[in-house]
Amino acid sequence: MLSFQNCAWPASRLGEAIEALAQASGFPLRPAAIENPPDWVVNGDPELLGSWIEQAIAWLGGEAEPVEAPYPDLNSMLRTIAPGLVRVLVEGEQKFLPVLRARRDALIIIGPDLCRRPVDLQSLRAAISKRLEDPLLPKLRHVLETAGIRERFRPRAQRALLGEWLRDARIDGCWLLRLTVSTDFWRQARREGVFRRLGAVLAGQMAEYLLLFLSWFVVGRAVFEDQIDRSWLVAWVLLLFTMIPFRLWTSWSAGRFVIQAGQLMKERLLCGALRLEPEEIRHQGVGQLLGRILESEALEDLALNGGILISFAVIELFLAGLLLLAGAGGWLHVLAFGGWICLMAAIGWAYLRRHQQWSDVRLQMTNELVERLVGHRTRLAQEAAETWHDGEDQALERYLSISRNLDRAGVAQAAAPRGWLVAGLIGLAPAFLAGGSKPQAIAISLGGILLAFQAFLRLGTVLPAVATAVVAWKQVSQIFAAARRTEVSAFPTFEFAYPSRDGGAKKTTPILEAEDLVFHYAGREEPVLRECSLRIRDGDRILLEGPSGGGKSTLASILAGLRPPSSGLILLGGLDRRTLGADGWRRRVVAAPQFHENHVFTETFAFNLLMGRGWPPEAADFEEADQVCRELGLGPLLEKMPSGLIQQVGDMGWQLSHGERSRLYIARTLLQDADLVVLDESFAALDPSTLRQCLECVFRRASSLLVIAHP
Repeated sequence: MLSFQNCAWPASRLGEAIEALAQASGFPLRPAAIENPPDWVVNGDPELLGSWIEQAIAWLGGEAEPVEAPYPDLNSMLRTIAPGLVRVLVEGEQKFLPVLRARRDALIIIGPDLCRRPVDLQSLRAAISKRLEDPLLPKLRHVLETAGIRERFRPRAQRALLGEWLRDARIDGCWLLRLTVSTDFWRQARREGVFRRLGAVLAGQMAEYLLLFLSWFVVGRAVFEDQIDRSWLVAWVLLLFTMIPFRLWTSWSAGRFVIQAGQLMKERLLCGALRLEPEEIRHQGVGQLLGRILESEALEDLALNGGILISFAVIELFLAGLLLLAGAGGWLHVLAFGGWICLMAAIGWAYLRRHQQWSDVRLQMTNELVERLVGHRTRLAQEAAETWHDGEDQALERYLSISRNLDRAGVAQAAAPRGWLVAGLIGLAPAFLAGGSKPQAIAISLGGILLAFQAFLRLGTVLPAVATAVVAWKQVSQIFAAARRTEVSAFPTFEFAYPSRDGGAKKTTPILEAEDLVFHYAGREEPVLRECSLRIRDGDRILLEGPSGGGKSTLASILAGLRPPSSGLILLGGLDRRTLGADGWRRRVVAAPQFHENHVFTETFAFNLLMGRGWPPEAADFEEADQVCRELGLGPLLEKMPSGLIQQVGDMGWQLSHGERSRLYIARTLLQDADLVVLDESFAALDPSTLRQCLECVFRRASSLLVIAHP
């Protein structure tokens, strides 16, 4: 086993190392290669190099998660880091190991010559922890000598003492690589081994069926040859017991498959929900959005479990066809079996259509009910009592009518498997009455009939689940597809091309430039914005006034990167949105949307304040949040709340007034420390005294400011 020093890549070739690791791990590579990091990144702050690594992996279509672990858990971290990068010091020089996969006592590394070689895990662990252990070794030797520990026991005692002394020390310098959620779902499922799990499930089920057939073959042969003795019974029992491990293997593999596939699907749906454009959901009410959430749960549960059951039923139908072909009925029996499969398919299709109609009505009634519950207080105050229940009787009558049709289709699909028993026996009757068939052939045909009956019953049981999953898919397919939306920035990215505003000297380049912006909403011919131009420099304070519906909020969302313009040019620090990427843009321009588009989440007050910063927050973040809140006049609120910043707020917690919510939104925006702050009617709910106090805070803390208000 080679020493890791011979397989380490210098930091100057880190781009090549990342690309080699990504290619070996099955990442979708881009045509353009990664450039190696510049010297100022390699020799600069380690956090800067870590950011460069994360951006490089993102360029290749993956994610790099920085990983750190306590000193006692270093071995476990190294065993689970693959594929990933490990930073080590070799003779004082910073180098990197691309880890492809892990074994029990070794890591498979891609070397600078692109060959894969194993390196010893313990030697690598010793090198990583050397900077922590070396300062303690003199004291440790003195303790061991004073205690009189024998020489042969000293290594073990040394490891124990180091583990105790360094139990709170954390070791970083490792990055775990994985595909992004926006990667093709099937590629991601293959990379995570989902198909391998499904193959294990089907293989275990097939082996179980073969053992079952073999066991009954043993018993049947003994019966028909009139040779039943102890040996035949023992063989039959052994075959049945042999099925037990296969049954356990199938159940375990099915559980792992459902968990893995469900995890991927949840990640996909969550990512898609966050990437939906506002225009795609703004026409939907609370009831429709809640329905999508509920249907996503049904999709995961019913589709995955139903898919496994359908796979089992297909295996049973295939084996039943083979038995019928080998039985007394022959080809005629097989043709009848095929015809019954077509009949079951037609009945199932009719059931699916009626279930679709029933689900549409059910979802519509659910949406209307949720909307009425949400707006209950408004309806009590504004709507006449005699109109509260208009249309409910007609909706219920339609629902009952469609439900009756669905019940009839359900009776048909439940009766069809029983009908197969009758049809199968009728198909076997000629061979039985003719008397020319062997008993063994008739027994095989009966076995095929019963196995097909079991498969039809399984399909009938799973059909409602499949129908519900189809309906659920129609509800969430838009969210699932939205997860593939990516906005790739150029490399190197905004983080390195554009200095932060804390860099010292005032920028001469405008922070933001917009030329001839035009924006159309979908389905509207007239643009909301037409030939809009704007230039904002560092330190500017701009007030934008205009009538309602004039496009002020639309312009704010475009400047903040929440919407792309239909045409025109917008630059941030001289770079466009594609170059910077959506994340890079939104880190530099932060907007507080209008009150009705902003929200207080049912979480702690601190979470609502710091959700735009790194999480979990540090002590300095809490101190700054507290200071900003007091500058905005929220000090009395913090003192009134029993838990202060960690008080639960929102619909299920402490209720905030309109003005308190407005100042929370302003504080949330200021705490993101952006180069440009856009406040959209954020001061409309404040009294003159509070408004003056908030303006002083905003002017003091915002580097550049754009305030949108009514005249």
